[in-house]
Amino acid sequence: MKASNVSETLFNHLNYRAERQKVISSNIANINTPDYKTKELSFESQLKEKNRQKDLELTTTNQRHIKEKVDNSNRPKMEVYEVENLQEQNDGNNVNLDTQMSEMAKNNTIFQALQASIRKDVTFFTSVIDASAKN
Repeated sequence: MKASNVSETLFNHLNYRAERQKVISSNIANINTPDYKTKELSFESQLKEKNRQKDLELTTTNQRHIKEKVDNSNRPKMEVYEVENLQEQNDGNNVNLDTQMSEMAKNNTIFQALQASIRKDVTFFTSVIDASAKN
């Protein structure tokens, strides 16, 4: 049972952040591997593009809402791709340690904020259940 519709979105974003952490860690681990190319996840850019196109799925929470036909084949997916046009070292590797460490710190901060939001959402949901039980 999910606490709210918001918590599902938060958990999806939390999963994305965990996958992104793996990709960043892999980049750092391969900093001395010849011809290794920096990897990134495409989910965030696809989501921004969908948002720009106003093509995000609508949710109906009431039977009186207008129903929309949804084509789920176009949903954004997390895909790892190689980042192009980065400065390469002599061995063909293009991983920049400073950039990756900065991205890891940013990702970790967002991850912690998402965890705090989920805890707050669950606490709110629990307090609503407790209040309704007292009536």
